[in-house]
Formats: sequence, structure tokens, C-alpha cells
Amino acid sequence: MATSRGLGRRLGYNAFRGVRRILSRNVLDKRARERPLWLHVRIDSSIEEQRTRGPHFGPDSPSLALVDLLRALDSARRDPRVEGVVLRFEGSPGGFARAATLRRAIGGLRASGKLVWAWAESFDAMQYYVACAADRVELPESGGLHLVGLRSQQWFFREGLDKLGIRAEVVKIGSNKAAAEPFVRRNMSQEQREQVDRFQAELFDEIVSSIALGRGLEEDTVRRHIDEGPHSAAEAVERGLFDGCSYPDELERSLRALHAPVPESRAAFVGSGELEVPSPDDPEDDDTDGPLVDVASYFALHAGDNGWQPLRSSLPRLAYVVAGGAIGRGRSQRGVASQRYAALLGELMRDDDTRAVVLRIDSPGGDAVASDVLHHAVERLAARKPVVVTMGEVAASGGYYIAAAAHRILAERVTLTGSIGVVGGKLDLSGLYRRLGIDVEVIERGERAGLHSETRGFTPEERRAVQEQMRAIYDTFKERVARGRSLEPAAVEAVAQGRIWSGERARSLGLVDALGGPLEAIAEACDRIGLAPSDRVVLDVYPHRSAFAGVRSLLGPFGAGARVHLD
Repeated sequence: MATSRGLGRRLGYNAFRGVRRILSRNVLDKRARERPLWLHVRIDSSIEEQRTRGPHFGPDSPSLALVDLLRALDSARRDPRVEGVVLRFEGSPGGFARAATLRRAIGGLRASGKLVWAWAESFDAMQYYVACAADRVELPESGGLHLVGLRSQQWFFREGLDKLGIRAEVVKIGSNKAAAEPFVRRNMSQEQREQVDRFQAELFDEIVSSIALGRGLEEDTVRRHIDEGPHSAAEAVERGLFDGCSYPDELERSLRALHAPVPESRAAFVGSGELEVPSPDDPEDDDTDGPLVDVASYFALHAGDNGWQPLRSSLPRLAYVVAGGAIGRGRSQRGVASQRYAALLGELMRDDDTRAVVLRIDSPGGDAVASDVLHHAVERLAARKPVVVTMGEVAASGGYYIAAAAHRILAERVTLTGSIGVVGGKLDLSGLYRRLGIDVEVIERGERAGLHSETRGFTPEERRAVQEQMRAIYDTFKERVARGRSLEPAAVEAVAQGRIWSGERARSLGLVDALGGPLEAIAEACDRIGLAPSDRVVLDVYPHRSAFAGVRSLLGPFGAGARVHLD
């Protein structure tokens, strides 16, 4: 028997859906009777992992969250009313892993027969990497293509700290664990240089091959275009990197022309898939509504609709938990706070309505103890219901520590992961204090009472003690990975030592199960609870994000004494 609370929630949802259906008929269905729908998707930095709760006003309000945007595009793929999608790039999508996720969604649209056109005032490498998956890519005559390759840059502070009389006391486990190198070196270690170079090479190859595939070019030709960049719009069109030049009003008129009764000699869309852009002198269309429907409206009116809720039972529910930012202790609203997220995972474990959990991790790591607490929380949850991890831009060190407890891990080809190692330390400010004429007088009890003090460095005995502590954490980290991934300890050690891997390489090493993003992880979770792709499911996104949350902490691994970090 349904509880009164559950029944009330379902009645409320059905009432809301009734209003949604009325609006959908008056907006989407009415437009579809006049012409096939085209969705307008604005791609910029406002596409975040979670949509902020709270009031948003004006044209600059945040767009859909990534998972909602992907759900909208997937719905459009199956919606006969939708003929195509226009992508308008107004900024970076937020990283190459996220860009890869969007590329795959565009590929799904095209495979279903939908048309996809991309436009921007100018394109950088990341925007162009996404746009090349479209049928047609255009820009204004004054625009350009800033495709000039990849550059990895790291700052080193050792000499500046020396001048200030500050010394970084660093202890690490793992030959490739490089998070603290900027504080203790004047340049990259050979190990760090090699792994960054390898990751960059894999990312560059992915960009080149994707552009070549999307534009129908040879990979050597794409490399030459990159070496000879940047390119003006006219030059890029001549090289086959773009299909033409246009402006937004011309693009919309071209969409109208697809279904207008125009002479055969001026057919806008021909069998080859090329578009003849109307001349600016052509008369304007009288349709003031325009041919485009904003993707956020489409999601609200259709793609986000789970259908009517049965009154006597609940639809299966999936939890989509976003864990983004540095991992730390406590209940902070910033980053991945161990107590807050452990409590959330515990609630989901006890919630009978939640059938499975998809954990979206985008974290470079953080506090070692907090990472272990969260690993334990995921492990407990996984003992009760399926847990599938989808990795974002980075799920390394503590981020990977948490992921290792899941039943299945998905990553993009260009996700940065691994970094199984430990680093920690503190800043010794005694030299700075002397330069400033500051004297410190200390009274202590205990041989190592000053271990965490910034007024002196580690003694040899203290350094050995910290080293032993980190060795124990490192061994625990490896044991957690071996157990979660069903790997032999020797196999884990071979990929550990702080080494970083691309998602593609991590898959071949057994650290990742498959390549994919949020939608693939959701499909995997549904499959594990016996749902078919056509079955309806409610997706609950956690944690609820406040519009007034603080900014992410910028402190490095030395912000809290000698606390150990998995960065």
C-alpha cells in the first residue's frame, strides 16, 4: 500500500505534469505542426555538472546542467518532431572530457538522421573539437580558428620561496607523485615531464583524429593546419575546416528556407548535405517567433518529463550524485566534504525508493582520511545496491580512491585518472620570521610536539615517522584498489607510484571498465536493476546545490599543517 506521503508526492507530480503537457502542446506541438523543430543549444562555461538552485534572472542565467543537456539531446534523437540542432558556442564547454561527452551526443543525433549545425564568432581548439562532430560548421567572415596545438604550463615557486625564507617540507610516496613539485623544485622532474608529455600526446592524437573524421581530412593534413594556425575565416573555409561564413540571422533564415516553397535552383539543403546560405539581400521571413526552440525549454516541456506517475506504486528512482572539487573533511558546502557526502550516501543506501546510484566524480583528490571515509561509504552503498562511477575531467588520487569501490567505472578517453600515491608536508616559515625580525619562543612537552609547527622543519625522526605514516596510507590505497578492481597487488603497484593515465590507457590497465559519460553510466545502472532502455525511471540529482555556496578553496597541500593529501 502506498504511503500517504508517497501518494501525495505522486499526485502533486501528476498535477504538475498536466500543466507541463498543456504548455508542451501550446508550444512544441503547435510549432511542430508548422515546421519541424530545431533546438538551439548554447555551449559555454555555464554548462556545469549541477544546476544551481535559487533565483536566476535575465539572459545570463545558467543553462542546463550537463546531465540534463545530454538527456535533452538524447530525447531529441528519438523525437520525430525534431529535425535538427543548432549549436552556438559562446565559450569553453569546460574541458576536453566534457567536450568528448558532447561530441558523442552529437554523433548520436547524426546517427539517428538529425541535422546538426555549429556556429560561433570564433573557435578555439576545444570548441572546434566539439563542433567538428556536426554536419555543418560556420562562423562570421570576421571570425577565426585559433587551433594552434596544446600547451602544458606549470609554475614553480622554489626560488621565490627561498628569497622569502620559506621552505616546503615535503614527504611523498610514489616516484611520479608530483603535486608538491612546484614548492620544492625549479622545474619538472623527469618522471613528471614524461607522464605529462604522454598524456598530452594522447589528447593531441584524439583531437587530430576527431577533427580528421569530422571534416573528412587526412590526419597529417590536420596536423599541418594546426602547425600553420591560427587561420582567418576565409582561409579556414578554403582549407576545408569550415563549410562557410554566416551570421545568426542568416542561419535562422537558412533553417526557414529548408521548409519554405523556394525555387529548385535555390534549394537550401541538397543531397550532399551542403547548405546554400541566402543572400543578405533576400527578404526577411515574417515568422517573428523564429525557427529555433531553446533546449532548456525543450527539456522543461518534454525531455525532462518522466510520464504519468502510477498512484499505487512509485517509478524506479536512480540517484545521480555529483562529487566535484577537492576532497576534504567535515560538512563544508565546498568541494567533496567527507561527512556531508558520507551522510548523503548513507541516506541513499537506506532509501528503498532509490534502486541504484550513479556517482559523477570530477576531483583531483585531497585529504587522505576523507578519501578513505568516502571509499568506505561507497563500499557500504555498493553492498546494498548498484553503484556506477562516471569520471569527468579528472578523477585522480583521492578521486580514484573513491571510485575504486564502485561496481563499474566509466571514463572519457581524455579523462585524467590514476595518481595512486601519497604526498604531504608543511611550510617551514622560520626563515621568513627571521627576515621579518620575528622571534618565536616555545615551551613543549613531547619529543615531536612541534611536528606540525610552521616555525621549524621536520627533524630526521619526524620525517621518518611521517614517511611511515604515508607508507601505511599508500599500502591501504593500493589494497582498496586491488580489492575494488579485482587486481593482484603486483598489478596495482605496476600502475601506482603516483602515475597518471588517460581514460583510454586506464581502461587497458584495468583501472577503468569502459569508455563513456553520464548517459552511458545511467544506462549501465538501469541495466543492473533489470530495466530495459525503454523503461521509465526518475533521476534524482544530488547534492542539492545552493545558489549562495562559497567559492572553492584555493589552498594547496600545505594549507593544514602536515595533513596528508592524495593530490
